Amino acid sequence: MRDHPLLPALIVGALLAVGLIGSGAFVGQGLVNARIGDRSVTVRGLAERDVRADLAVLPLRFTASGDVLSEVQARIDGDLAIVRRFLTAQGYADDAVSLGRLEVADTRSREYASQTGGPRFILAQTVVVRSTDVDRVQTTSRALNELVRQGVVLQDYAGPSYIFSKLNDVRPAMIAEATASARTGAEQFAKDSGAPLGPISQANQGSFQILARDEIGDESQSPDKKVRVVTTISYRLR
Repeated sequence: MRDHPLLPALIVGALLAVGLIGSGAFVGQGLVNARIGDRSVTVRGLAERDVRADLAVLPLRFTASGDVLSEVQARIDGDLAIVRRFLTAQGYADDAVSLGRLEVADTRSREYASQTGGPRFILAQTVVVRSTDVDRVQTTSRALNELVRQGVVLQDYAGPSYIFSKLNDVRPAMIAEATASARTGAEQFAKDSGAPLGPISQANQGSFQILARDEIGDESQSPDKKVRVVTTISYRLR
């Protein structure tokens, strides 16, 4: 029997075809796995906590004016003595009260040359109360009319500032709470989609916010605050 010349070529072609079909199947399977591997869900978890300020800062700025510098200085010194006695009566220790710089303005100097009339010298002195006794500072701020009755002219009074300085004390528990909240949301999504929840693929803690407890007004003016953190976490779906 004579060998057919086309037989080897047919056999080789068939083998190549089978090989290509097999490799195509593996490539297709690889694409499917890649798509499955890319499936993920991104969720956010929220944690909030009500806290109380642990530090209060109360600045008291008072002024005096006149045409004779020494007289104006004497009035400022007298007002300073009144303020110190008032704060001592309010129960503050000496180290809770600090003295700021003395401001002096001469309205006849070149800087104020365009101004006419009024006193020549304006002096301003600032006293700062810094205390961890927040309730005491609140009481003091409500009693400042006593200084006014004694002739102390308070200027630019904006009230005390209340500070929560113990964020590191609540940070770990709040991050854990926000992470648990995010996982709960991811588990519900996975359940609804019929795909098992996999490991975390990416996480962003987010930044902590300190707000007024009722989220109204300036946070620094409220002793009652709310700490908030939002985490963003991506989970793989299997």
